[in-house]
Amino acid sequence: MANLAREIIDGVGYGEPKKELIDGIWYMAPRPDFGHFSIGRNLFRNFDRHLRGKKCQAFFEGLEVHLSKDDIYIPDFMVVCNPDIIKQRGIFGAPDLVVEVLSPRSSKRDKILKFNAYEKHGVKEYWIVDTKNKSIEVYLLKDGKFKADNMYIIYTESEIEEMTDEEKAAIEYKFKASLFDDFTIDIREVFEDIE
Repeated sequence: MANLAREIIDGVGYGEPKKELIDGIWYMAPRPDFGHFSIGRNLFRNFDRHLRGKKCQAFFEGLEVHLSKDDIYIPDFMVVCNPDIIKQRGIFGAPDLVVEVLSPRSSKRDKILKFNAYEKHGVKEYWIVDTKNKSIEVYLLKDGKFKADNMYIIYTESEIEEMTDEEKAAIEYKFKASLFDDFTIDIREVFEDIE
């Protein structure tokens, strides 16, 4: 009964509360804050511009992904290149790229439960975005397992001042999504408008 009351309170003023089915258990999806929403919007702007006229499509905030009968997620952002899995009620199969933006209530799910499910179901690329630390962890699927590819971080001015010249030279703000050879993401644009 307490869980039902919490679900009702969580949903007040925001329409139907979002739920995700993870490993056969229903969880309330945390309500996105401004930073969370901005990340999805910024990613969508960048990808949508690049994907116009191509078979891949970008989606953010609210569309269900049906990986199996026990795994129904609502990613913060995704790219789908197989038009056959795009249906009126959501995506039925593995997206090619999935991005989850961490929040205190969802961090464990995003870093462990969803990570394992996305890997198991064949998502080719998975990004975990941390708004607090302004970082993006990129994982690529290789031989059926996610392998850490890189971590991109926006450092504060004081952090940069403390770095050696070699550390400063190694900072990468731009990177390619593995799906597209001709498309570069700038992490500064992803975190644009994030305090």
